[in-house]
Amino acid sequence: MAGMRTVRRLIAGGAALAAAGWAVREVPAELGVRPLQSGPERVKRVMRSPQFRDGAFVNPMPEPTSVAPPPPGLVRELLRDRDSRRPAGPVPLRVPPARDPSPTGVGVVWYGHASTLVEIEGRRVLFDPVWSRRVSPSQLVGPKRHHPLPVALNELPQVDAIAISHDHYDHLDMATVKTLTRTQKAPFVVPLGIGAHLERWGVPLYRIIELDWEEEAVVGGLRFVSTAARHFSGRSLRRNDTLWGSWVVAGRRRRVFYAGDSGYFEGYKGIGAAHGPFDLTLMPVGAYSPAWPDIHMNPEEAVTAHLDLGGKLLLPVHWATFTLALHPWSEPVDRLWREAKARDVAIVVPRPGEAVDVDDAPAVDGWWETLGWARR
Repeated sequence: MAGMRTVRRLIAGGAALAAAGWAVREVPAELGVRPLQSGPERVKRVMRSPQFRDGAFVNPMPEPTSVAPPPPGLVRELLRDRDSRRPAGPVPLRVPPARDPSPTGVGVVWYGHASTLVEIEGRRVLFDPVWSRRVSPSQLVGPKRHHPLPVALNELPQVDAIAISHDHYDHLDMATVKTLTRTQKAPFVVPLGIGAHLERWGVPLYRIIELDWEEEAVVGGLRFVSTAARHFSGRSLRRNDTLWGSWVVAGRRRRVFYAGDSGYFEGYKGIGAAHGPFDLTLMPVGAYSPAWPDIHMNPEEAVTAHLDLGGKLLLPVHWATFTLALHPWSEPVDRLWREAKARDVAIVVPRPGEAVDVDDAPAVDGWWETLGWARR
């Protein structure tokens, strides 16, 4: 018996080492490719971009954009109240029904964090799909999920476009991209430079549409406009080789805005004037901090941006799934709900996987409140 236990331990240890070796082997590919090293045509486009200066993309907003150095006592803060930064129990999931999208309406399914499926006038757009367990160059370390995905990636309906906002790991996931390349036929619509990553990961060039800010393309009968965001990019210690952005998606009569990741900036008023009003805005409400106010808006600023854009219904994203800041798990939607009521803004806060008809959105029911540690 002792000998058999030893054999089993050796087999288990060998399997663990093999898995670790495979995970480490994937890291160089996860880092992607610098656009300036990816071919002359892309290099020309990058160099011509008004957002590209002195070898990197920049935020051209008049407001300063910076990330403060780590505050004193950061390690102590990270160790304190760790339980409050995750749900106190299982996050309730829903499985969206299999049905054709409305030819005139707008529907939405939020899968968690920023991964969202939007239906506009019979077409489907998948935003920032991330199906991996961790958002990191290695599945051995890094922020991991607080809840499972409501559906498997290969169970998604066929979509007309896959839109990416920027190349951070919680918005652009190599494993998810590789699977979608096999299981879907839709093109990837991405900010300038991100096509270099996709090419390395096996996406055919004819399925990559790269746009600079205020450039547009018609995909599947929908008009995609790349619009500004106040953020940054990078999959390693090197920053801003690729552009970041937000998306306007417009049908004949209906419009949706996806903010990606962004700090608040006055430019939302201009986007709303040029491309709005919007039936639905997908606004980031989590991962904010006083240490980086310029790159992640807080919930109150999300409401302000929604109003600037001329939004009708606001759906919060970028919360609940990964811990990326020090605030409590449920604080983003607690603050959002309070601010929305104070400013008479319509919001919807679905459970992951819950299908929402934008023209008949359910009332907010506070489903997350029992999962917040402050209320226990």
